[in-house]
Amino acid sequence: MEFTKMNGLGNDFIVVFGHKELPANASELAVKLCDRFFGIGADGLVYILPSEKADYMMRIMNSDGSEAEQCGNAIRCVAKYVYDHNLVGGRNEISIETIGAGAQKVQLTVENGKAVAVRVDMGEPILKGTQVPTTIDKERVINEPIEVDGRTFEFTAVSMGNPHCVIYVDDAANFDLQTWGPKLEVHPLFPRKINVEFVTVSSRDHTVMRVWERGAGPTLACGTGACATVVASVLNGKTDRTATVSLKGGDLLIEWDEADNHVYMTGPAELVYRGTVEV
Repeated sequence: MEFTKMNGLGNDFIVVFGHKELPANASELAVKLCDRFFGIGADGLVYILPSEKADYMMRIMNSDGSEAEQCGNAIRCVAKYVYDHNLVGGRNEISIETIGAGAQKVQLTVENGKAVAVRVDMGEPILKGTQVPTTIDKERVINEPIEVDGRTFEFTAVSMGNPHCVIYVDDAANFDLQTWGPKLEVHPLFPRKINVEFVTVSSRDHTVMRVWERGAGPTLACGTGACATVVASVLNGKTDRTATVSLKGGDLLIEWDEADNHVYMTGPAELVYRGTVEV
């Protein structure tokens, strides 16, 4: 199988093009190929497929074999791939379909014939508790207490096509992600598990975030998580509607537009290498 290794701020993916539909063994392949010791190594396996609603469709399998509804860093990588491979006729405004958020509009910044930055219309955030989903039937789940192993956190729930739980801490950069991330991911409040963001607000236009991704564990960046972080921070009165989110792998600019209620994410996508692998 031919593949391209790509990353968005260190959130890395095995990108595959040429299939007409998601292979039946995609879940097994994800577990095998994403293994960092016995495989290629990645946070996810991404298939670029035909779409009836957009230029292309993205399907992403997490490293544990589960499927993610959406991934902000992966969609930037997909957009760069199809542009750089001349699969969209040189257009720098395209659309990518995801199973969680439908067809999403993408704008590419191009230098020397290659896409170097991608701005994605991530759509409207979902805030109703049962639609995120959580088991809490409220229109907005803000500063809701959650207890795990005798410790109580307060979280704000946001879906960006996939579910997020945003928790504010004093020092996100050094927070004990490995202890609390996996426990919160599978908490009974979250019927489809959850992505967990630990956030420290630096100013009205800057936050620091660390993420435990559902199905992948700790990653260097999470695009949908950065979007959820800014939405949650606006709801909690902590930041303005445009803010930079600093992740371990770098920065993303997030805008929650008041006019159309859409969230826009801007960040890089990079090619690492191309190769073939026995499957």
